[in-house]
Amino acid sequence: MIERILGIILPVFCIIAVGYGYARLRGPAVKADMTSVNRVSTEVLGPLLVFTAMAAKDFDLLQNVSLIVAGVLISLGSGLLAWPLARALGYDARTFLPPMIYNNCGNMGLPLAALAFGQAGLSAAVTLFIAANLVYFSVGIKILAAGKAHARVPAWRLLLNPMMVAMIFGLAVTAAHVSLPAYLFQGLKMLGDAAIPVMLFALGVRMRDVTLKSWQIGMVGAAVCPLAGLAVAWVLEQVLPLSADQRAQMYLFAALPPAVFCFMMAEQYQQEPDKVASIVLLGNLAALLFVPLGLWLGLRT
Repeated sequence: MIERILGIILPVFCIIAVGYGYARLRGPAVKADMTSVNRVSTEVLGPLLVFTAMAAKDFDLLQNVSLIVAGVLISLGSGLLAWPLARALGYDARTFLPPMIYNNCGNMGLPLAALAFGQAGLSAAVTLFIAANLVYFSVGIKILAAGKAHARVPAWRLLLNPMMVAMIFGLAVTAAHVSLPAYLFQGLKMLGDAAIPVMLFALGVRMRDVTLKSWQIGMVGAAVCPLAGLAVAWVLEQVLPLSADQRAQMYLFAALPPAVFCFMMAEQYQQEPDKVASIVLLGNLAALLFVPLGLWLGLRT
């Protein structure tokens, strides 16, 4: 079991470490170097990864309904569990709750699922990714923008980003039972597969920009996000009709750290981005502990 878990997580963190090392070596100039790479990753490669996973012949949305429910409830439940803690510790809910709601199911979750469970696992991970995005772009953004009369980006416009568009087209293809020509699907899939190492490398590069100015809230957030998710997942395991593979996917999803995207949105909305940066950085470092825990809980017999 331990060997299998290490075989899953070590390649992921090796690529992240290479990205971080490259960023440290290149210095501030790396931000300009990565601008085009990040744009291609978020606007082309990532969306195609999601679309081809959903358009694959073995993807069945109905079989993954329980996972969609689990993803939505884990995202919402993590926020609900974190809310009284935020009040007790005097944290601004707009700062603390969105990173608890939206975990790193894209940059880290998709590659981990692909390594752990293969193509079938990637399809299930995309289902959880859909659920997490639905919650974040509705509830999460509303929390983040609360009390900001001049919020810069309306929530509905965020639904038009390429990743969300890819999910919409993927859902349409799946619902209509459309099969893409083999040559077209394979070409798109080759591009989508490139997203996995590129996303991990970019995650490592972005880690250079976050700081530990607010390490206290960072440590709390790093622990609360996966622990709250795992607590909700344990409850859901008792009540949802999940297969063994779906249970493993659910626990992996629940154990993921806060998403780097939360830091970007905190900057966009000027919602204490330094504190969110600390939550994200320490959370992704703590993933070295919590992701193996999630895999162990999910893979146990």
